[in-house]
Amino acid sequence: MSGEIYQELRRSLRSGEPVCLVTVTNVAEEFEGLASLGAKLLVHSDGPTVGTLGDPELDRVVARDARAMLERGVTGTRHYGSHGEARREDLEMFVESFVSPSRLVIFGAVDFSRALVEVGKILGFVVTVCDARAVFATTARFPLADEVVVEWPDSYLDRVGRTLGPRDAVCVLTHDTKFDVPAILGALASDVGYIGAMGSRRTHEKRWERLLEAGASESELRARLMSPIGLDVGARTPEETAVSICAEIIAVRSGRALRTMTPLRDGSGPIH
Repeated sequence: MSGEIYQELRRSLRSGEPVCLVTVTNVAEEFEGLASLGAKLLVHSDGPTVGTLGDPELDRVVARDARAMLERGVTGTRHYGSHGEARREDLEMFVESFVSPSRLVIFGAVDFSRALVEVGKILGFVVTVCDARAVFATTARFPLADEVVVEWPDSYLDRVGRTLGPRDAVCVLTHDTKFDVPAILGALASDVGYIGAMGSRRTHEKRWERLLEAGASESELRARLMSPIGLDVGARTPEETAVSICAEIIAVRSGRALRTMTPLRDGSGPIH
């Protein structure tokens, strides 16, 4: 079975398909007869798994958790009971994700951006802050960001837009149409999975008009632009707003936003 696992792993790596390899790295003494040290399970983002860890229910639970880690692009150690029970340390698993981490691109070096950087990093994103104003876009103001870029949004997206995909997110927090409109248009031209823009409902309406004037499709805006940005959780502070934005990113990525949650864009009345 290990030969089949490595053949499938090799095929996935060559094709660029995200995949997770789970290995049993420690077994409590009383469970040595039920699980084998070194047992492996290969987990794709969807579709069947390859291999087994020694128990069908354990395979199911570990595959579920491995897919969540794969979606975030993280690698780490997890512990389980012999049949996949939580909060047990009978078995130790090393979960190795073969995928690039999701990217979060934030346009606008503002206070809300600082909080969004912090929450984004907790969720495992590689975070970029981009602003054309050098006095605001500094590593001193955003020490946790992986990259701080002094550049106009359209110029930046001309360079990196083709590398953005469905697991990535673009958040426009500038509140200024000369930045907002180019950033949103550039994001729409990419395959990025989430596009959100901050502002009041009045700001959103004015920005919507300018986007249409600039050539954006109304159907594409309705399908892809989350504006006003975030889920309606009653956020007031930058930190709370960052949580509402990241919650919406997660919901959109999982396909649940429009079915079970309330984006601010679908509500009415004041945001705060």
